[in-house]
Amino acid sequence: MKFGLLLPHFGEHADRGKILDGSRRAEEAGFDSVWVRDHLVFEPHGEMEKPDRSFYDALTTLTAIGAVTERIQLGTGSLIPFRHPLTTALMAGTMTRLVGPRLILGFGAGTYDHEFEAIGWGDRDRVSLVRSNAEILRRVATENDVTYKDENFAFENITIEPKPVGGPVPFWYCGATPRSARLAAEYADGWMPGRISLRTIERRIESMRELTGDNGRPMPTVAVIPPTSIEATREEALRDVNVPGLLAWANKSKFAVKPPSGRFETAEDLEGQLIAGDPDDVVREVRKFEEAGVEHLVFDFRFKFARWFEQIDLLATEVLPRLR
Repeated sequence: MKFGLLLPHFGEHADRGKILDGSRRAEEAGFDSVWVRDHLVFEPHGEMEKPDRSFYDALTTLTAIGAVTERIQLGTGSLIPFRHPLTTALMAGTMTRLVGPRLILGFGAGTYDHEFEAIGWGDRDRVSLVRSNAEILRRVATENDVTYKDENFAFENITIEPKPVGGPVPFWYCGATPRSARLAAEYADGWMPGRISLRTIERRIESMRELTGDNGRPMPTVAVIPPTSIEATREEALRDVNVPGLLAWANKSKFAVKPPSGRFETAEDLEGQLIAGDPDDVVREVRKFEEAGVEHLVFDFRFKFARWFEQIDLLATEVLPRLR
């Protein structure tokens, strides 16, 4: 199992020192990866974030991190398809030449129409844009003089150089819906939901195993990004978490597998959607993901970015050695 960190590159805690120094510290501490989100016109989630619209560009941020680290993987969770895929292909190839083959491109359809309306793509199906990106990125990474046409993009005889070191960059589908898991099983290298209950992820993994067994594809890497808070006690850890906001979000989730009561009502009901507690609690919760089939877990400290370095150190000294 691999372990990563979501970086503070958005909101009030977006900061060069936290991003770069935190990534170096994560690498030194033995973390496997660091991750960024993606937006063009950022609208903070009310239940998760304060109303600060600062948002550092995803691929620019990862390039800067790659320049000050040596081995840690650089992931997007998720990249939103508001860029032309040929632009993304050039950026991805350049990044791997500058910092090595460490990039993982997690793509998602995005939540907000306004980001696509702002660039004149408001009438496009966002899920189909993700598929277009997957196919175009794969082809221009391995072929020259590519001719391509679908409902979103068309071009003739295009060659993109430099090509990514080591072949196409891994392409992961991000999203928690049944459809996202099906699409990952159909054409992606990984599947990465964000906040998702443990019961829900178990059901999605079961479905993906059936689908890949039928279509003969390898089972995609399964990853997840749960909100996390670690302190000396569970009470201290929960103090910084907006549990009512997480419960409200969970109850609005159309496809979530609900707890036996039929509603998410307590912090305990958020199993999988929140990791909060002392080091023993965190180890136990991570083991549940491992038993479910998760291979890459990314700790999301957006509730704790004010104590970013302390959270990294607590995980590095009290949790990771036991999980390894």
